[in-house]
Amino acid sequence: MAYVPVPKDLSKVKTKVAFNLTKRQIVCFAAALLIGLPLFFLLKGSAGTNLAAMAMIVVMLPCFLLAMYEKHGQPLEVVVRTSFRQSLPAQRSDLTEPKTYTLSWKSSET
Repeated sequence: MAYVPVPKDLSKVKTKVAFNLTKRQIVCFAAALLIGLPLFFLLKGSAGTNLAAMAMIVVMLPCFLLAMYEKHGQPLEVVVRTSFRQSLPAQRSDLTEPKTYTLSWKSSET
């Protein structure tokens, strides 16, 4: 009898919409096609086929990376945002603005 492995954590399972692709992948691939193909046909006549193909690849690559890249379950824009925030110096209010404390004594007049 054949056994099929079933993941224990179902939150990592992604819903596939069409052609075994997620909605995010379909949207990013469609955006890449809408940007890359017109660029190729516009540049093909003036710059030549090789240069037009290279320009199309360079323009479409960010869309493909947004669609496919994941690190620890996080998409590319979250990974880039997190690494950018980590590269900035920390903004700590306790170091930039000195706190002043006042002591008040209550007199015990009875």
